[in-house]
Amino acid sequence: MSFGYQVLGFGSGGGAVIYSVEMLIVAGGGGMTGYVTGGAGAGGYRTSTQDFSGGTSYTVTVGGGGAGKQGGTPNPGIASSVAGDDITTIESAGGGGSQVGLGYAGGSGGGGGESGPGEGAAGNTPSTSPSQGNAGGDGSTGVGGGGGGGAAQAGQNRSSGGNGGQGTANSITGSSVTYAGGGGAGGTSGSPTGGAGGGGTGSNGVPSIQGKGQDGQTNTGGGAGGGSNYIHSGVPQAAGGSGVVILKVPTANYSSTTTGSPTVSISGDYTILKYTGSGSYTG
Repeated sequence: MSFGYQVLGFGSGGGAVIYSVEMLIVAGGGGMTGYVTGGAGAGGYRTSTQDFSGGTSYTVTVGGGGAGKQGGTPNPGIASSVAGDDITTIESAGGGGSQVGLGYAGGSGGGGGESGPGEGAAGNTPSTSPSQGNAGGDGSTGVGGGGGGGAAQAGQNRSSGGNGGQGTANSITGSSVTYAGGGGAGGTSGSPTGGAGGGGTGSNGVPSIQGKGQDGQTNTGGGAGGGSNYIHSGVPQAAGGSGVVILKVPTANYSSTTTGSPTVSISGDYTILKYTGSGSYTG
């Protein structure tokens, strides 16, 4: 059975095996601050297939989700990437957060808050092709914020519900998993849902839940859910979900040389390396 590799010579008797590796790179989702906010944007979602060389080390960086805060500028998600000396670095940008007045741009953008200007922020920032994410929705005065953007869909305006944008399904592991959903908006009523792919649900203004939306799901890049008008003193808002990097390596070429303790599994003729923390792979 052919795995599509070739041997390139480097001097007498030398050579390096070159083989194709599929990659999924999802950044951390954005975090929240303040109250009556939009949902946070999902981490950027990117895929790539590149040629790896035997004996060469490739650095894997997995970005964390933006930490929740009680006030000030929201924390964005942290970028994830795969880099090596002989490949083009692929980097996904962290998701944008949201606060009372506005969302922030990122891999996917945060939703706008309940009060002015209330505009959702741009996704796919910085710009990639294909796009790594979508914009957040707009807030609505007196009701709540807009949903955070997701990998497959923009966040909803609050006038249309304020749900987080849907993430994108990927089967690189051998089974379909959805990543990079936007966070649902916070507000004074209703419970806007997070987008499929780890987006947190927004808070609906019920005092008993202390005004805090749900955190984005770990290792999906999901955006944090927005906060309500009942935020309590000393309670930070929701955090974004951490990102993930997955490599799909032909088993015939797999070296087993890694750092960072990725989860290793087999799918057909391929070895799957799932990184939930930073590390490396040597071809």
